[in-house]
Amino acid sequence: MQLIADLQLHSKYSRAVSQEMVIPKMYEWNLKKGIGLLATGDWTHPLWIRELKANLEEQGNGILRLKREIKEHLLKTSGSSEGILKRVQDDKRQLDPLFLLSGEVSCIYTHNGKGRRNHILMFAPSFAVVDRINDELRKRGCNLSSDGRPIIGLSSQEVCEVVWSISEEVLVIPAHAWTPWFSTFGSMSGYDSLAECYGEFSKNIYAIETGLSSNPAMNWRVKELDTQTLISCSDSHSGPKLMREATIYAKPGSDSFTFNDISTALKNWQRDKTKAYIAATLEFYPEEGKYHFDGHRACNVRMHPADTKQKGVICPVCGKPMTIGVMHRVEDLAGRSEQELKLVKKQLGDFPVQAIYSETFPNRAPYIMMVPLQEIIAESMGVQSYSKKVMAEYEKLVAAFGGEFTVLFKTNSSEIARVSNPKIAEGVEKVRKGEITIQPGYDGTFGIVKIWKDEASAPEAEDQKEQLSLL
Repeated sequence: MQLIADLQLHSKYSRAVSQEMVIPKMYEWNLKKGIGLLATGDWTHPLWIRELKANLEEQGNGILRLKREIKEHLLKTSGSSEGILKRVQDDKRQLDPLFLLSGEVSCIYTHNGKGRRNHILMFAPSFAVVDRINDELRKRGCNLSSDGRPIIGLSSQEVCEVVWSISEEVLVIPAHAWTPWFSTFGSMSGYDSLAECYGEFSKNIYAIETGLSSNPAMNWRVKELDTQTLISCSDSHSGPKLMREATIYAKPGSDSFTFNDISTALKNWQRDKTKAYIAATLEFYPEEGKYHFDGHRACNVRMHPADTKQKGVICPVCGKPMTIGVMHRVEDLAGRSEQELKLVKKQLGDFPVQAIYSETFPNRAPYIMMVPLQEIIAESMGVQSYSKKVMAEYEKLVAAFGGEFTVLFKTNSSEIARVSNPKIAEGVEKVRKGEITIQPGYDGTFGIVKIWKDEASAPEAEDQKEQLSLL
């Protein structure tokens, strides 16, 4: 059995997050995307945990389900989502999305003479465990009402001590591990190793979340991560951004997934397929991430790490320090080259897409590069991805094929053209083949993906040859 999971996101109680990030709306987006398991996010916030308890019910296995009365209300009032919601009611093959209790804290503190900023994900098996952790955090002076992802003065090690003193079942995972300002390996406020960051607790850090600006191959170059499971998540602040990255979990048999299965998969870095494991990850192009290259946004300066290493880290325009991006940071900590990984493309099951594998490390989970369906539709129409025209076409496609995942990764392009229009089908096919160009993101600015070349994007294509070498 396989399960698509997106295990990092935020609720409406976090800064800069859509007010529609509430459980009923998130459930609807799960269906549109094809997600089987979604993080709740933000369980440290007192108002959000109240909403979680009002909307979700525990099943006794660490996984939660939308309450029946909430689902029935959605079926009556869903509007544009009616088609895909009705599919759940009528089609036994359509998976009813589930939820996993998750929280994230922003640790800001001083360690070894340096200021640190580290975001940490926590997955809990029950509301009872969440309540006890929240109580203990409040006792230690943490203001949990301040934000869905609260800023706390505890160190990364102190967070582990709090959590695991209450329940050793809780999973602790470094969030977006390479982001410059708020992560374990961040160039501006992070560490050079998990051991340095988490101390004696590092032996119980079984996985890392790789973030939008890195892909698995970049992480495979770092020898300390050879025994770490890699997961990918959207870090979404709105419904449409869900599943821009995700992880496919698998296990033998047909029984429903439990919290223990997720825990087992994260600990199973050798991918023993007699138990739960990571089958593959779905990856946002890291060049599109907003911290991939080095640069200084205020001066519109973007640099490849090779140029930064040659010219220095000072902005050539204003003389201030540039933000050192993820690609540069990986180069600093890497113990092997990309060539040593022996990356190859292979068919993934019966999907009409190819995944990227390492011949050097055959036990590492493969990954598939993706561009979200709304972005493909938007570029095909020459409009913004949030426009009404795009959403109308998106709703039609996901209702016809049972979710975005099926459209992007399982449906033949001829079928997409039959339901939609040939250019959208062409765009999906081009993304599957990696026939795109990207202007890399830097210093908080997202990169720009181009599926169809035009005069404006042609100069950028030449710049991207080295960046797209993994494909």
